[in-house]
Amino acid sequence: MFCYQCEQTANGTGCTKAGVCGKNEDIASLQDTIIIALKGIAAYAYHARELGARDEQVDAFMHEALFTTLTNVDFDLNRHIELVLKCGEMNLRVMELLDKAHVERFGSPEPTRVSTGTKAGPAILITGHDLLDLYELLKQTEGTGINVYTHGEMLPAHAYPELKKFPHLAGHYGSAWQNQKTEFDQFPGAILGTTNCVLIPKESYKDRMFTCGIAGLPDVTHIKNRDFTPVIEKAKSLPPLPEKEGGTLLTGFHHNAVLALADKIIDAVKAGKIRHFFLVGGCDGVKKSRNYYTEFVQKVPGDCVVLTLGCGKYKFNYLDLGEIEGIPRLIDMGQCNNAYSAIQVAAALARAFNCSVNDLPLSLVLSWFEQKAVAILLTLFHLGIKNIRIGPSAPAFITPNVLKVLQDNYNLKLITTPDQDLKEILG
Repeated sequence: MFCYQCEQTANGTGCTKAGVCGKNEDIASLQDTIIIALKGIAAYAYHARELGARDEQVDAFMHEALFTTLTNVDFDLNRHIELVLKCGEMNLRVMELLDKAHVERFGSPEPTRVSTGTKAGPAILITGHDLLDLYELLKQTEGTGINVYTHGEMLPAHAYPELKKFPHLAGHYGSAWQNQKTEFDQFPGAILGTTNCVLIPKESYKDRMFTCGIAGLPDVTHIKNRDFTPVIEKAKSLPPLPEKEGGTLLTGFHHNAVLALADKIIDAVKAGKIRHFFLVGGCDGVKKSRNYYTEFVQKVPGDCVVLTLGCGKYKFNYLDLGEIEGIPRLIDMGQCNNAYSAIQVAAALARAFNCSVNDLPLSLVLSWFEQKAVAILLTLFHLGIKNIRIGPSAPAFITPNVLKVLQDNYNLKLITTPDQDLKEILG
C-alpha cells in the first residue's frame, strides 16, 4: 500500500506496509478504487450539468464517498465493499442522466457513416467529450467556409441529428487519444481540446492549439464562455486542408437504434445465425499488449457479433466484418459517455430471452485505463454481471485480496491470449 493522507505518515513520506492509523493495504485499495470511480462519476455529472441536468442523489453520494475515504473515518472492510458497489449504482444513475440530456438536446443517435477523408478549405479539429462545445463551435463557424473535423472521443457526435445537420461537420480525423502528438502535428488547421484526454502539445502545433471548459494546457490559449472567435481566426490564417479521399467509419448505434433491430437480432439468434455476442470495448493505450483486442476481434468467428464502445474500438473499428442477415457484425455504440446504451441493450436482450444477462450468449472483454472505465466496471458489478474479462493488466490499485474477492464473487478474469479466451468462451 501507499498512503500519504496525514502528517503521521512513516518517515514523513508515506505508509507502505500499514498505516500509522491502522489502515491496511486492502482498505487503502478499496479507498483508491472509490476515489478513482468518483472521478469517472464526476466526469459524467459535469457533462450532464452543462446540459442542465443533475441528480441530487448522485451529488449527495459524492460527499458521502469522499468523506468515507478520509483517514480515521472508516476502517470496516465490508462497508467499503458496499460503498464500492454503491459507486456502481450511482454511476448507472449518472450515465442514464447524461444519456437523456444528450438525447433531449441533440436528438437520438442513429447509425451514421463518417468520412475519414478531408475537404479542401480551412479547418478546425475538435477532440474530447463535450458535445455542447462542438455544437457551439458549429454554430459559430456557419457560413465561414471552415470545415470542422472530430477526433478521438468526439466520433459519436456525427450520429446526433442536431449535430449532423451542420453540413460543415466534415468528417473524422485520426484515432485514439494517445496518438494526438503525431496526428495533431500532421493536421494543418486549428485544434480545440475539450474536457479530458488532452496531451501536452509539441512545439510544432502549440500555437494553433486551444482548450476550453475544464481542459487546460501550459502556454495554450484557453477559451472562456464558449466564444471560439480566436480558434476561428487562427483557422482562417492557416493553410487550408487539401481534398483527400478517405474511408468511412460506422458509428451511432445508440440503444434506441439497436433495439429497433431487436426482432431481427432475436430471430437470427433463434435460427442459429448469430451464435454469440462480444462486447469488446473500453479505453485505448500505448501498451503493445493492447494489440490483443485487435487480434481478438479478427479471430471472432463469422457467426458472432462484436459490440464496441470507447477508444478501445480504434484498435479494430477500421475492419470490415460484414453483416449477418443485414445486421452489422461490428456495432459501434459510441464512447465511454455512451456506455449506458450497452447496458440497456444487454438488459433488453435478457428480457427478450427471459433470462439473466449472465445467461445470454454475451461475453464482455474490456480494456481499462482511467476513471470512467473503473466506474463502469463497478456498475457492471452492481448489476451482478459476471465472467467479465479485463486487460491488458490488472489495475495496480487492486490488492491480491481485493482481486480475489472480485474473482470469487463475479468470476472476474484477466485476459490471456485471444485463442485461449475464445476457446474458453465458445468451447
